[in-house]
Amino acid sequence: MGQPKQTSSVTPLRAMSRAVTFAAFGGLLLSQTAALAQSASQQPATTANSRSTVSQDSTNAAAAFDDGTDDTATPAANGATANPDDAAQRPAIPDAQAGDDITGSILDEDIRRLNTREAPIDEALPRRRAAESASTAETPGIPIGTFVLRPSVTQSINTETTKDGSSTQRRAFLETDAAATLTSDWGRHQLTVTSEGAWQRNISGEGEEQPSFKVNGDLRLDLPDDTVAHLTAGYNFYREDTDDPDAIANATQQSDVQEFSVGASVQRDFGILRGTTALALTRSIYSDATLTNGTTVALSDRDQTTSTLRGRVGYELSPALIPFIEATIGRTLYDETRDSAGYERSGHSYGAKAGVEVDLGEKLKGEVGVGYEMANFEDSRLSSIDTATLDASLLWSPIRGTDVNLDLQTSIQPSTTAGESGYVSHALTTTVTHQLRDNLVGTMIGGVTWRDYPTDSTINDELVYTAATGLTWNINRYLDLTSTLGYELTARKEGTDSQQWRAGVGLKLKR
Repeated sequence: MGQPKQTSSVTPLRAMSRAVTFAAFGGLLLSQTAALAQSASQQPATTANSRSTVSQDSTNAAAAFDDGTDDTATPAANGATANPDDAAQRPAIPDAQAGDDITGSILDEDIRRLNTREAPIDEALPRRRAAESASTAETPGIPIGTFVLRPSVTQSINTETTKDGSSTQRRAFLETDAAATLTSDWGRHQLTVTSEGAWQRNISGEGEEQPSFKVNGDLRLDLPDDTVAHLTAGYNFYREDTDDPDAIANATQQSDVQEFSVGASVQRDFGILRGTTALALTRSIYSDATLTNGTTVALSDRDQTTSTLRGRVGYELSPALIPFIEATIGRTLYDETRDSAGYERSGHSYGAKAGVEVDLGEKLKGEVGVGYEMANFEDSRLSSIDTATLDASLLWSPIRGTDVNLDLQTSIQPSTTAGESGYVSHALTTTVTHQLRDNLVGTMIGGVTWRDYPTDSTINDELVYTAATGLTWNINRYLDLTSTLGYELTARKEGTDSQQWRAGVGLKLKR
């Protein structure tokens, strides 16, 4: 018979103690394995091989751990996680997960950073506005109801030397120039009135004073259906220059000319087409001229009224480029049927041209056109005048602070000389304005005018050259110091040339 089986009570207790010990050790091992599995699942693809060493049981335990902590890891509405400890252990979500169903607070990197990034200087400080230069600053003006008035007065002292053939004439004179702009401040429509004038007084020497004054008003009406209308009116007073072809020879004072003008125009857009119709009336009145012997010469036979009707159609290739065609018809009526020499100078004028409007913003804007113009007269003894025309008006800014204004005009100028119908004027003028310093502006003007008489005329062609330069120092917004220097040469094929030099300095007060 064999030995009896031992059944001591100590053996089960020891077995239970060992089981509990193994269970606790196994639970601790599983917890560490799950944490390692979760950390490994967030690593880049380069560590994928290391996850192969984790057992299948450990992977399942890690998945169970993640499932139990999803709710506690949800971010709160204010941008912080509900469980700070879990949020501290959660790694930053990469950009590749931006399309996942997550809240914006997790995408905000600055919220999770303890030391947020420093903002660039442009973001940390308010953007500074460029200082407004004294030469470009606009005066505040004087409010008058719904209008703003900006006046200016310039007082200058000048010297002038005129040479005509062998005779030379010099004078020093004071000149007062006044200008004003009145602009409406309405929500719709606009009225603009501009005026300028010059008054001269000789203080030494001899020479003819040249007063002038003009005022122009423009009422713009903003009508429905992309329609804009303009109503204009103006007055211009000036004294004829001694070098003018119609000037009276041996006169101590030439005729004073007054011009009254009114006009209306309507412009409307028809999709890509733009149409303009304009009507203008001009009335000219001439005073008597005073001769060297004190007698006067009546020039009322030159008083006239001119009406002009103009039509234009443009095709908008783009807002910056609009080709156009234009036609003009005019009628001139003299108060007296025949002038003092017995000629009937009333007549008609016709013109047509094609060109293009350009608007490239501040760099280049204006228009250029080529065409044909003709004028005929009721008196058969006066030959008709016709010419090809080239007109241009361009404003170009090659660099900041520099403006170039180019103006080219072709026109027919009627004459009052006995037997002469008139001449064709080709005038080119270029003005360059450059800001030398913040408060110093330089201006240069150059021009040439060709007075082209018909081949059967007894008067030879003339060329007039002009050149001038000036400086404007802006002492402040309301006061400028100005200086000018100019030269003019009239060259004739036959006869003596004439020259004129002028220089001056003055103060300009503006408001």
